[in-house]
Amino acid sequence: MSAIAVLLLGLAGLTAGYFLYAHFIAKRVFQLDYGFRAPAHELEDGIDYVPTNKYILWGHHFTSVAGAAPIVGPAVAVIWGWVPAFLWVVLGTVFFAGIHDAGALWASVRHQGRSIGSITGDLIGNRARNLFMVVIFLVLLMVNAVFGVVIAKLLVANPSSVVPVWGAIVAALVIGQCIYRRKMNLLTVSVVGVVVLYALIGVGPYVPLELPDSFAGLPANAQWIVLLFAYAGIASLLPVWALLQPRDYINGLQLCIGLIVLYGSILIANPAIVAPAFNSSVPASAPPIVPLLFVTIACGAISGFHGLVSSGTTSKQIDRETDVRFIGYFGAVGEGCLALAAILATTAGFASIGEWQNLYTNFGEAGVNAFVDGGAALVSAGAGLPESTAATLLTVMAVLFAGTTMDTGIRLQRYIMQEWGEMYNIPALKSVQVSTLVAVGTCLALAFGAGGLDGSGGMLIWPLFGTTNQLLGGLTLLVLTVILVRLGRPMWYTLVPMLFLLAMTLYALLVQLKGFYLNGEWFLLGMDGVILVAAVMVMLEAAGALRHQFREQRLAS
Repeated sequence: MSAIAVLLLGLAGLTAGYFLYAHFIAKRVFQLDYGFRAPAHELEDGIDYVPTNKYILWGHHFTSVAGAAPIVGPAVAVIWGWVPAFLWVVLGTVFFAGIHDAGALWASVRHQGRSIGSITGDLIGNRARNLFMVVIFLVLLMVNAVFGVVIAKLLVANPSSVVPVWGAIVAALVIGQCIYRRKMNLLTVSVVGVVVLYALIGVGPYVPLELPDSFAGLPANAQWIVLLFAYAGIASLLPVWALLQPRDYINGLQLCIGLIVLYGSILIANPAIVAPAFNSSVPASAPPIVPLLFVTIACGAISGFHGLVSSGTTSKQIDRETDVRFIGYFGAVGEGCLALAAILATTAGFASIGEWQNLYTNFGEAGVNAFVDGGAALVSAGAGLPESTAATLLTVMAVLFAGTTMDTGIRLQRYIMQEWGEMYNIPALKSVQVSTLVAVGTCLALAFGAGGLDGSGGMLIWPLFGTTNQLLGGLTLLVLTVILVRLGRPMWYTLVPMLFLLAMTLYALLVQLKGFYLNGEWFLLGMDGVILVAAVMVMLEAAGALRHQFREQRLAS
């Protein structure tokens, strides 16, 4: 099948979702109010609560939730065939991710920028809140620890990416000063910033940088992990306008350009999709498509981590409540566009079905590499760039997005620690510096405590990320449903996606439990069991809260 037809069909579905469905949700369900005083104005402190231009904030939000996940998930999931992956990305983005991301943002804006976990205490009860916060903490711990490992490995394997990756941080600091201190024109700053970013990518291959093979007993990848967490800790203490916003914004522009180049290359080269629509020869290592498809593709369809960003950093910066549709829902659409690009790169970027099958011999092995190889072939054929140059471009793009997600993740962990300090009246945790140290310390403890000197401990619990992350998404939709019922507004638009997602995720957790038991992976078995019990208890508490609301409404009528 022609990749152009799949591309146009996918973009048409995502576009219709934003202009039609999102408009309906914003007007009829969330009833966004332009005059509502957002927390960024009410609690403005110049550090975390900062009213922000919606285009800059969209860039921050989009790149924070993107990371490498919308590339890796679809790149792995096409092993079952490109049609299931395509349908879940498009339909999941329109009917699941958009309302989830925008809903979490709206709910947080209406609750002084608090996290969705903290809000749960007001709506359902303290026990549900405490259990929910544990799930949230585990998701953030997994994301931060693993992304540190992933970025470190990419920096070691691609020394040419070091200059553009770290140079982008310096560029972001300058951009922040230009926008907020110098009040320079946003368009001018954006153009110059993008030019600098791509110039750094061009310089990178000529100035490859490598850390020593061993320093203080640590191998190169472990040294990078320490440096990355030290940087992320410092970045989380800076005002959002100084680094987080401008870095994410300029990376968002870079991704948009990258997508345009990739999509344009497909339109010019008109490649055929060589991968099967439905793969009847799935490797023995692949789990069943149902329910694992729905947890393998998270970002790019729906991801609980997005709700943490929406109700964590983004809600504290939104200028007007009516910006929720653009930032939250359109941010999800951007994710869908990236996931669609990953599907096309990993199914149409190969010369033959045999070449594709050689890469997809085992489940989970073809991830970022498949995207880079396939995408580089498409860009080379369509745009005429050398494959090596195109591969460097795509690799740097993946590293930069993983880095922005890690930046936001550490800040979110700091917020969670501070919220725990408020909940349990622990003065030390209320401190920005102490909560940041605890956040970074827990990630490093997992990385090196469980992984030894190479710092790969985060990979130990990574098999649980897909199910835990999607479970978080389902629980967020559950909280949104409770809010809508209490307000007397239509609830079906969150209830139906919530029921489907929770059913698939709980099924996947049980499948994993069986696999961990048969393989003798007792630590993962125990963790899986804890997460499953916590989720069921939160759902039971929420069900009780919903019954109470329905009873009150019947009595009132």
